[in-house]
Amino acid sequence: METIATRLAILPFPEIDPVIFTIGPLAVRWYGLAYVVGILLGWFYARRIVQNAALWRNGTPACNLTQLDDFLLWAAGGIVLGGRIGYILFYDLGSILDDPLRAIQIWNGGMSFHGGLVGTTLAMIIFARRNAIPIWSLFDVVAAVVPIGLFFGRIANFINGELWGRLSSVPWAVVFPTGGPFARHPSQLYEAALEGLVLLAVLAWFVYRRKALKIPGLVTGIFVCGYAASRIFVEFFREPDAQIGYLAGDWLTMGMVLSVPMALTGIWAIARARSAAAAA
Repeated sequence: METIATRLAILPFPEIDPVIFTIGPLAVRWYGLAYVVGILLGWFYARRIVQNAALWRNGTPACNLTQLDDFLLWAAGGIVLGGRIGYILFYDLGSILDDPLRAIQIWNGGMSFHGGLVGTTLAMIIFARRNAIPIWSLFDVVAAVVPIGLFFGRIANFINGELWGRLSSVPWAVVFPTGGPFARHPSQLYEAALEGLVLLAVLAWFVYRRKALKIPGLVTGIFVCGYAASRIFVEFFREPDAQIGYLAGDWLTMGMVLSVPMALTGIWAIARARSAAAAA
């Protein structure tokens, strides 16, 4: 017998064209717009943090606005290059070797957060050393704003109908065009909520209420742990990439494997920050 619950469990995917508009051969996609908006809003929020001297130890921000503005291009490069290279190495190397042009098709497979993290980290280290900025403090500023980009990125994943979740009969399950005739968890929205909104709020509380920027590295450690925990949790609802599948049983995924060392690194960063603060 069909009930209201079972009817709601088969929601059609909203018909949103991944391409916003085209200008000749140029197609402007939601995916690209999400990255642009995420980076710009993150930059705006970072400027607010740097301008607030009360948040910093001895009332002295770790960098000035000019340096932060200069870093914007470095951050964008680290995110895009690291994210794409990471996706190729972790998830799609075989397909790229068969068709090298696929490497530049970021809408065909997308980006890896873990790769983007590595790319951005390298950009921060080089930029901080060249501009005499305390590395851990630059890490903290960037970590505080990253959830903004994660939120918009996951929303774009949902619009593209990619990275959907496992089969489900929950009332909010969605039938994705590329996911077969079955209702699935909208895992992209779960990640947008946890990695984006929730993590952003948690970090803002530590930055503004607990003055965590006065302990260099603490915000970074909290972000890394928070992302890893959120990602591991959502992986239980997300369908693994078809070309990889489950790494063990019917539960272990590449996302989980990559997030475990992140969690350990985050715990180490928190312990290091607190130890350094106590010694000072």
